[in-house]
Amino acid sequence: KIAGNVKGDEAYVQEIQKLQGQVGELEAQLVDYENLKKQNELYKEFLGLREENENYEFVEASVIARDSADIYKSFTISKGSVNGVEQGNAVLYGKYLVGVIEKVYPTYSVVKTLLSADFNVSAYELISGEISYVTSNASLAKENKCKMANLDSATKIAYESIICTAGLGENIPKGLIIGTVDEIEGEATDISSYAVISPGVDPNEINTCFVLTDF
Repeated sequence: KIAGNVKGDEAYVQEIQKLQGQVGELEAQLVDYENLKKQNELYKEFLGLREENENYEFVEASVIARDSADIYKSFTISKGSVNGVEQGNAVLYGKYLVGVIEKVYPTYSVVKTLLSADFNVSAYELISGEISYVTSNASLAKENKCKMANLDSATKIAYESIICTAGLGENIPKGLIIGTVDEIEGEATDISSYAVISPGVDPNEINTCFVLTDF
């Protein structure tokens, strides 16, 4: 009886291990499926952007490194100057602006994100057309936020307003989506206000991006 129980226990353990292996395989397949789904969505948005802007020229790149200690979530991509990438180029994920190229090397580049305190881009609210600029700071970056600064205290920008690039600079065109407004706050130093923005894309969640090399 004891021997029989031992054999029965061994068979039970083997069956459990077999089932655990099958579960692991299914989980891996699910992860692959989700990654493929995200990739397809990215390419769909990208193709839509190209159809709307035939003069845009892109370089596709993979994220190859991240600085886990950087609260601004900068990252390194797999393309550099030999691929036509230049400092200041916009970095996109679909129709969303992720940041700009900060440093360029022959075969890789470093991306400064929307969350950086050193980043700023002209921006406008989609409905009202109000124009200002988007930047960030350390406290906002820790919450994965940025802000549309220097707004009038009577601004018409409100919760869930969509903020896009205004295209007033040389490197970033008009109409790229930055994110949506979470709330309006008053500046502590003057009578202006600012809109707290949740970027459309979390830099830590992307594995692929597009560098806009010309438009």
